[in-house]
Amino acid sequence: MFNIVEKRRWYFIFSAFLVTLSIAAMVGSALQFGQPLRMGIDFTGGSIFVLKFDRMVSEDELRAAFSDYGLEGAIIQPRGTPGENTWQIRTRQVTANEVGSLLNALETQIGAIDRDALNFDTVEPAVGGEVARAAGLAILVASLVIVIFMWFSFRRVPNAFRYGVCTIIGMSYNLIISFGFYALMGILAGWEVDALFLTAILTVIGFSVQDVIVVFDRIRENIPKHKTEPFEKVVNRSILETIHRSLATQLNAMFVMIAIILFGGATIKPFIATMLVGMVSETYAAIFIAVPLLVVWEKAAVRRKLARAVA
Repeated sequence: MFNIVEKRRWYFIFSAFLVTLSIAAMVGSALQFGQPLRMGIDFTGGSIFVLKFDRMVSEDELRAAFSDYGLEGAIIQPRGTPGENTWQIRTRQVTANEVGSLLNALETQIGAIDRDALNFDTVEPAVGGEVARAAGLAILVASLVIVIFMWFSFRRVPNAFRYGVCTIIGMSYNLIISFGFYALMGILAGWEVDALFLTAILTVIGFSVQDVIVVFDRIRENIPKHKTEPFEKVVNRSILETIHRSLATQLNAMFVMIAIILFGGATIKPFIATMLVGMVSETYAAIFIAVPLLVVWEKAAVRRKLARAVA
């Protein structure tokens, strides 16, 4: 039987390397933008346009026109049916004096705009701060619920609390990798944190739990079945019995995400890419971080017990 857990030191070294790279990316973003992650208008404030054109307009045309005006990184989304030719564009804050010249530039470069259907509004930075605090609170609450759930579900297993803590450590690793990836893309491609990013992060948290629970549940089933085996061997057996299920499930979702990244719109790509990175990280963390950590914790506890007995 191939021993996955035995090589845990190498997994931890590789994981520490990836965490270091992620932190370095966030430090680089902080040095360049003053923030670990480049914040979008959902957090910094900005302007929202709803524009109706007299002809079919593509997202690339709009993005190029706004970039030419100095509004790079605009979030562009279609509104209504394709035949309505209506778009919602979110940008950095635009003053009332700039609106007229911007609309004239758009009409010159793209086409006539229905001024009667025009809608322009301003998003205050305070809204973004409130959303950020709510998202942070959601992550903390989710972590607490996970620990309680794992403790309750594994209450008949010795040291059930350890299962919950190892799950949270694996989840934290996934979040750091996702943050580091987004920080890097913020530097390289100008990606900015928006509401979709928060949705992706909360989805990554969900991903972070499912595979770990499957493996831990199999460990719970195998402990009474293989009482004479060392704990490390029981854990390794449980990983091998569930790894095919985890890979099959995750690969199906990954293929769909890759297709969306390749053929989807520019607005949704950061959202899907973040979920894809989180899913890959979660699949790795469940097998090579959370479960091996449980073994390390168990063996350390046994050594301490023996040391006390000898003393």
